[in-house]
Amino acid sequence: MSAMKELQTDYPVPEVDHINRPYWDGLKEGKLFYQACACGHHWLPPRALCPQCLGTEWQWKMACGQAELISWVVYHVAYHPAFKDKVPYNVAIVALDEGPRLMTNILDDSEHLSIGAKVSLLVDTTLAVPLAQFQLVKNTGGTYEVL
Repeated sequence: MSAMKELQTDYPVPEVDHINRPYWDGLKEGKLFYQACACGHHWLPPRALCPQCLGTEWQWKMACGQAELISWVVYHVAYHPAFKDKVPYNVAIVALDEGPRLMTNILDDSEHLSIGAKVSLLVDTTLAVPLAQFQLVKNTGGTYEVL
């Protein structure tokens, strides 16, 4: 017998529209998609025009789910009531292996984070809208791997 997950609905949710729907639909399937333009530029968050050339000749591509930690901040104060039981928590910027950068959070303790650390995608489907999160990649010795 499988237990049903109860969705958390008290978090703020994004506005899903015709431009960003493929991103959110992909997360529902555990996949992370980004946009890629004919000019060679890749980006997130989703938008109608390429931020490099303002072109409309772009397509959705699936990311491999691997990234590098670029930066992070740790919040010790909840600025939204839904996060009051989550503090301290981190908000991070990761660079996907394919190039786009994404604002996210790392599920590991913030004390283990370091610039250049390799991280791997985990999609949280317990929220009203799935969320792309990441965890540190551990090597076989039990320590975290840093680039």
